[in-house]
Amino acid sequence: MSIENSKLANVLLAPIVSEKSSIAAEAESRIVFKVQRDATKPQIKKSVELMFDVEVDSVQVLNVKGKVKRFGRTLGKRSDWKKAYVKLKPGHDIEFSAA
Repeated sequence: MSIENSKLANVLLAPIVSEKSSIAAEAESRIVFKVQRDATKPQIKKSVELMFDVEVDSVQVLNVKGKVKRFGRTLGKRSDWKKAYVKLKPGHDIEFSAA
């Protein structure tokens, strides 16, 4: 595995499994991933194609702001993170139970 491929393997942090993401997966063949904050759309596309052996149609990214929470007496803030909606080309699918 080359250095570039090992960097691409670290772009995807985790799939997001929620009610909203499962509806997007069924209706529009979109898969939702938590990605590194400095990841770009081309990096995310190459990473998904490399990891799951599928063809990606488009990528949309969303920066999620961390919530302000109270921890006892003090106020704290959860970390900001980035979410990517990856649309697959027709005929391609990712099964997380098999992967």
